[in-house]
Amino acid sequence: MKAFQQDLKRLEATDTQVLGVSMDSAFSNKAFADQIGVTFPLLSDWGGDVTHKYGIYLDKYKAARRVNFLIGKDGKILEEQVDKDAIDPKKIVDTCERPKLKN
Repeated sequence: MKAFQQDLKRLEATDTQVLGVSMDSAFSNKAFADQIGVTFPLLSDWGGDVTHKYGIYLDKYKAARRVNFLIGKDGKILEEQVDKDAIDPKKIVDTCERPKLKN
């Protein structure tokens, strides 16, 4: 999340809305955002409906995988980073800055 915060201005310049989603409560998300200095919205998937729909829920851990999705305005997933690849959002940021996505 901190990495996305560092690239927030670059992403906003490409008309990209950054959202964080976790299975934690809205209260926990707010406290976490305040603690690490994140200014973009952190949404609560309390109950895991979204996590299950995107297929990223891990029954073994009763939690979601770490995933970054770049979702187009049409709702289709354009880019995806999973697990350790999701730690660094450079690929997502670079994709957002491609000219074809700016139009």
